[in-house]
Amino acid sequence: MGLSRRYTSSREEAEDVFQEAFIKIFKHLHSVEEYRYLDRWIIRTSINTAINYYHKNKRHHDYLGVDAIETFDDHDGKIIDRLDNESLLALIHGLPEGYRLVFNLYVVEGYKHREIAEMLDISENTSKSQLSRAKTLLKEKLALLGVKKIEKYG
Repeated sequence: MGLSRRYTSSREEAEDVFQEAFIKIFKHLHSVEEYRYLDRWIIRTSINTAINYYHKNKRHHDYLGVDAIETFDDHDGKIIDRLDNESLLALIHGLPEGYRLVFNLYVVEGYKHREIAEMLDISENTSKSQLSRAKTLLKEKLALLGVKKIEKYG
């Protein structure tokens, strides 16, 4: 369900995608030849279902404005540590749809721009620019919350 939430605009859409993915997985479980790859297959099927949902329901959503983001009191300078998953998810959901999809596929799922371009039927350069713009918007939103510097992990 978490994966579905990352690729959709609302909880209701996520539930639809999750249910559709579950049905596909259940129907085609017999086609998995090596069960050691079952988890990868389930994830890939779920991602493909979410992307197919996106293509079928492509529409322009207004993204969450900066003024609609909840502000936090930053007494100790560690606001990023206090942001829970739902708050981070809300920030990501505030991105325009294309930015959000590319961000999730690249940053969260680890796909390369070439793969993302094929999945979303966009150019590789479009994937790169949308990722760059998504990161810029997220940094701006985090700055408004008091996050000045984000350390890279790993």
